[in-house]
Amino acid sequence: MSVSERTIYRDIDALRSAGAVIDGEAGFGYTLTEDPALPPQMFSHAEIEALVLGLREVREIADPELAQAAESALAKLRATLPDRLKSRLEHAVLYAKRFHNRPEIRVDPAQIRTAAWDEIALDIAYTDQHGAATMRRVYPLSIIFFDETLVLLAWCCLRQADRLFRLDRIQSLVTTTESFRPKRVAMLRDAIERINNPAKS
Repeated sequence: MSVSERTIYRDIDALRSAGAVIDGEAGFGYTLTEDPALPPQMFSHAEIEALVLGLREVREIADPELAQAAESALAKLRATLPDRLKSRLEHAVLYAKRFHNRPEIRVDPAQIRTAAWDEIALDIAYTDQHGAATMRRVYPLSIIFFDETLVLLAWCCLRQADRLFRLDRIQSLVTTTESFRPKRVAMLRDAIERINNPAKS
């Protein structure tokens, strides 16, 4: 194969991380026990740069679960690219690095994402910028990545309006049994429209 054994072992590990089911180990041989049907990915050079930059940005700014998912996605992309494009991924020109420290977040963003996907209301204990503490029931719509903090975009049942809640100011949250299905998609679309066009609100 005109490559070193170490390269073969590394490629096997990359294929396994991409979902290929491969039995065996170094020194004894390998057997592909299931064909995951991973065709070579066809991306332009600019598309590869965009994908790498986006995944590296997620790795820098997201919570640990999403950061690990970004790392895993990069490994899968690396494993399925044809050789002529792999160097574009390995040596991408663009890079993402954040140097400021984001305020500490006490709650788990993964719990918020799950509630949003499942369209389940959350009860949150929230402290605003003036230090006033309130309890809110909200319908989680999206988590927005601002420059220095993460913000929950939600429908606030108390105010009967869209509201932005900084995640670092949420003291605690509880997933309720109240469903707002199937309203999330329409509510999110309308909320984003109001954010982008405040004059129309």
